[in-house]
Amino acid sequence: MPAPTACSVRVAVLSDETALGGLDRATWSTLHAVMPRPRPPYPPFFDDRHRPEDLLVAETENEAGETVIAGYIRVVPPTPLACNAHVRQIQGLVVADRARGRGIARTLLRAACAAARAEGASRMTLRVLGHNAPARALYEAEGFVVEGVLSGEFFLDGRYADDVLMGRPLVP
Repeated sequence: MPAPTACSVRVAVLSDETALGGLDRATWSTLHAVMPRPRPPYPPFFDDRHRPEDLLVAETENEAGETVIAGYIRVVPPTPLACNAHVRQIQGLVVADRARGRGIARTLLRAACAAARAEGASRMTLRVLGHNAPARALYEAEGFVVEGVLSGEFFLDGRYADDVLMGRPLVP
């Protein structure tokens, strides 16, 4: 197993759009995506529903010593309703293939939970495909528990896939 990679985490900015869009396309897989494979012309990565301030990005150094984006996590309120303003939902966690297995996803997940706590959230939720064993293992190791399963919710790659709902408290 590779050694953990040092990375820094920051809020995304508009100028990250090209790098994040490329990362999204490069990592697309039915292991985690329910949308069809992106095809040109590619839509903008950021739009009214996908704003830079909703993403944390992890940066590492590449072989040339340049700072590059190694991954991102998108966290948003699940609805605009005041009655669940205490909840944040992970709606995307992506790590570049070259950076996998080095603790980047775990670092992003912990940073997202800390940021949500700092905003006053007391609960984090997410949805993960049932066959995505690596993601499920990470979430479980970080305190998420299965709170529901929508059996056969998606038909991907010629088979049915479960939509697994997970959550965890953010308060210590």
